[in-house]
Amino acid sequence: MKSATLLQLLMLLGLTIACNHQHDGKEWTKEEIDELEAKWGYEWGFEGIGTFAHLNHVKCLTEPMEDFDIAIIGAPFDKAVTYRPGARFGPRAIRYASGRQHSLRGFNPRANINPYQNWAKIIDCGDIPITPIDNNIAQTQMTEALKQLGKHKTVSPLAPKPKLVTLGGDHSLTLPALRALNEIYGKTIQVLHFDAHLDTWNPNAYPSYWGTTAFNHGSMFWLANQEGLLSNSSFEPSVHAGLRTRLTGEIDNNDDTAQNWKRFSADDIDTLGTQGIIHNIMEALGTDNPVYLSVDIDVLDPAFAPGTGTPEAGGWSTREFIRILRGIEGLNLVGADVVEVSPAYQGGGEETSVAAAQIVYELITSMVKRGLDNMGKEGKSSKDEL
Repeated sequence: MKSATLLQLLMLLGLTIACNHQHDGKEWTKEEIDELEAKWGYEWGFEGIGTFAHLNHVKCLTEPMEDFDIAIIGAPFDKAVTYRPGARFGPRAIRYASGRQHSLRGFNPRANINPYQNWAKIIDCGDIPITPIDNNIAQTQMTEALKQLGKHKTVSPLAPKPKLVTLGGDHSLTLPALRALNEIYGKTIQVLHFDAHLDTWNPNAYPSYWGTTAFNHGSMFWLANQEGLLSNSSFEPSVHAGLRTRLTGEIDNNDDTAQNWKRFSADDIDTLGTQGIIHNIMEALGTDNPVYLSVDIDVLDPAFAPGTGTPEAGGWSTREFIRILRGIEGLNLVGADVVEVSPAYQGGGEETSVAAAQIVYELITSMVKRGLDNMGKEGKSSKDEL
């Protein structure tokens, strides 16, 4: 026993000597560390570990003491799709497509700010480990992970609670996100939903000899309504925009209306223009109530985003959609997701994931700009917001 203890002490001593020899006992000054950062800290768009926009990576789910204001989190899950799978690889593709984004060259001219060099601490929290075997376990994992992340402390007084931008993954992840927000904020949330499809379909309306499952990427908002996660007040509707899918009939729209949704089709842009779409969205949602923004990449036409699970012809261009996002920056966003990026179906130019990465950049910019705008309001700070 004594010899074993002596051996352990000798091993520790050897390790200590080795470490001291490795560092030569040098104490690094802040100036020297800063010089190393200046020499070696910058990464070109094609270099580095694939975090979003070269942000610092922290495994936030295992680092509960990590504080942040805005976090990127991946949800690589696609077992709830009804057509083409592959969105589990979406978070990775979006991150790599964001390689040309960098804090040094992150200035957004339309907002006149660099969101990566501003008041918000923004990090990449990595991915939620989600089982591809059991959908019931998967939705529990996503819900619990987003709850845990949403309860982290913030760094800036401009952030009342941390904001999460989730990279999908299929669209079913929005249900866990709404469950988490309901617990974190203690109230119902309005949703702004950009999509070719309604995603409010009652699964029982499609009878099958083999039975149905409610947890899928076309029924998650129906489930959210059933669980009381969305506002039912006619003064606080949720909004779809970019719709253009085939329907069973007018019954689908009637059921959607009964769930307190307003609808704007992709074709509306031809008569209203981007400014008209923006005006109608802002009129429906306002600037005060908490809003969750969910972007299915298939809101874009397949010419601009072919890499998705359920493509629909006749959608918006990437430019049109980005213009709309820039026009709704006054919304009180409490979180967002960008989903249904399936890189296996996109071209070699990665047009789908590049568009998704730009969308995330625009959303982060709007979140940061909202904090700055509120700081300038007389007698009000972001801490007063939900």
